[in-house]
Amino acid sequence: MNYFISGGCKNGKSFHAQRVAKKMSEENGLPLYYIATMIPIDEEDNIRIDRHISERAGWGFETIEQPVNILGCLDKIDNKGVFLFDSVTALLMNEMFPVSGEPNLGAAKKIAKELEEFCSRTDNTVFVSDYIYSDCNKFDDLTDKYREGLALLDKTLAKACGQVVEVAYGFTKVHK
Repeated sequence: MNYFISGGCKNGKSFHAQRVAKKMSEENGLPLYYIATMIPIDEEDNIRIDRHISERAGWGFETIEQPVNILGCLDKIDNKGVFLFDSVTALLMNEMFPVSGEPNLGAAKKIAKELEEFCSRTDNTVFVSDYIYSDCNKFDDLTDKYREGLALLDKTLAKACGQVVEVAYGFTKVHK
């Protein structure tokens, strides 16, 4: 079963996702993969990545760096295993705002199709995404397009996944 986890930044989503993926791996006797999507751009990102690496040390995860073109990682491992996909938020950032080019406003629609295919090809994935919709501030047009794109991806995953959970301050709320 695919599993979708959303919540605010630094609220325990990744650690919760690790526990869920580990349990799925043990129950099904499948290898455990961590699909890492973040491209670090500052020291805070490097600290977050280091923390995630240390949190999953010894858990049996094989890390696959796949910051763009997410289906490419499945070709490397033949679709078999339990996948912790961390994170949808970073994947959209990478594809919508490439380092060496103009913003790609069609990135979210492309990724939504890829995530649907990822779900159907694996059926054992834990997806992690940031909930960034409750802020009432006025943002610039590109930020609003990013938020709209992430909302599309989250809705796509909520529909495709058998379980949908929100994590806030380390607490979980099951929505589906």
